[in-house]
Amino acid sequence: MRPNEEYVLGTHDEEIARLGIQHRVWKPRAADAWRRAGFSKGQKILDVGSGPGYATLDLAQIVGQNGEVLALDKSRRFLDALESAAAERSLSNITTMHLDLESEEIPDLRADGAWVRWVFAFVKDPRKLLSRIACALKPGGVLVVHEYFDYFSWRTNPRSEAFEEFVRIVMKSWRAQGGEPDIGLQLYLWLKEMSFDIQMLLPIIDIVPPSNIVWQWPKAFVHVNVRRLVDLGYLNDARAEEVERSFHEIEETPGALMVTPGVVELIALRQAD
Repeated sequence: MRPNEEYVLGTHDEEIARLGIQHRVWKPRAADAWRRAGFSKGQKILDVGSGPGYATLDLAQIVGQNGEVLALDKSRRFLDALESAAAERSLSNITTMHLDLESEEIPDLRADGAWVRWVFAFVKDPRKLLSRIACALKPGGVLVVHEYFDYFSWRTNPRSEAFEEFVRIVMKSWRAQGGEPDIGLQLYLWLKEMSFDIQMLLPIIDIVPPSNIVWQWPKAFVHVNVRRLVDLGYLNDARAEEVERSFHEIEETPGALMVTPGVVELIALRQAD
């Protein structure tokens, strides 16, 4: 891998598996947003920051053989995983683009739509990336975004000092890499400045018990990223074990609830130049 292909959350096998759990939990909301955005057969859709391509595979089914999905990601390892999965499904309407969204231009693809989930939070210049995506869309093209607007809304009942410290450290680690976890509402302002027509601005927050499938998304994040934070030097082994133990105790508490990190859904139409 080139040095700039690494992510703060990693590209290892555990992270690929975690992203699969995350996509399964979020797939109904993503599919509903795509439907409301008008994604359909025969279109050219961008999956910006595709990762290993779970959304790409779903979008390929939506656009059909006469359409095309272009998956853009800086991780060759993630794109290899996507290409393998596409070959297993005999999907010939997926094109991968090995592209560093931080430093490389997106070609003028005249795309009908673009999908971006949890990408702007991790780049150093999200406004520039948004501008590049806008230029890759044709006039009338639709951008669909899911991004955090209040990451520290991620709480549990009963509350846990160790868990809340973990959330703060996650946010610190992203910011240390130049990202901003609470980027969502800023995107709205930039889209307005770029003369996009905002068609949807929707907050997404769940309050769920451990029995709900949504619980599995943050649970997997805790399991994988506690160890990741140890590797990055943000936690020592003892503190990491305390976080995991605390989370397990919360999960086993009768009546336990989790508030998920606040996400904003943006659907915006690119107007004619």
